[in-house]
Amino acid sequence: MTVARVVLDIGGVLEITPQTGWARRWEERLELPPGAVHERMRDVWQAGRVGGIGEREVHEQVAARLKLDGSGGAAFMADLWAEYLGTPNEELLAHVRGLGGSCRLGILSNSFVGARERESRRYHFDELVEQIVYSHEIGVLKPDARAFEAVCASLRVRPESCLFIDDVAENVEAARATGMRAHLFGDNASTIARITEHLGPGRPLLGR
Repeated sequence: MTVARVVLDIGGVLEITPQTGWARRWEERLELPPGAVHERMRDVWQAGRVGGIGEREVHEQVAARLKLDGSGGAAFMADLWAEYLGTPNEELLAHVRGLGGSCRLGILSNSFVGARERESRRYHFDELVEQIVYSHEIGVLKPDARAFEAVCASLRVRPESCLFIDDVAENVEAARATGMRAHLFGDNASTIARITEHLGPGRPLLGR
């Protein structure tokens, strides 16, 4: 029997991450025009997503470009992470936990430097799945095919045996182009049904 694999995205799937308006609030506080925060920080944000910058340098660049002191910079980053981490999608997380060894599980996430440590502390994703592939650690963002190849390699699985779940249509289509099965997350009910369909009835528990 082919071992089934399920790979999930984090933001918008395992985490509920609505926009909080934090950047606009900081623009108002600093008397900056709308969009100025992300415009000034654009290259830093991009570098952080692919591992081109460390957390310390991110903090230094925030302070320098937005003219914030130490406490201001820390508060700014706290607001950034509050939106980034969101809240847990409890229903889906409970379902994934309840799979009980019936499949191999992984995560593939477009991320930001520092995400692994924070998400591990808050959500314990490292205990939920076998492998987590973060863009800031491999230097590649979805929908680049290399991101999907990396997660399949980490799980030692052929793409066609793997179901990938993401809330971005472009990423779902890119996963399918690599040979993976893929599902566009819209709600928990349809996603759980798709996982169940992928695993099939009566699948035995796997040894760890």
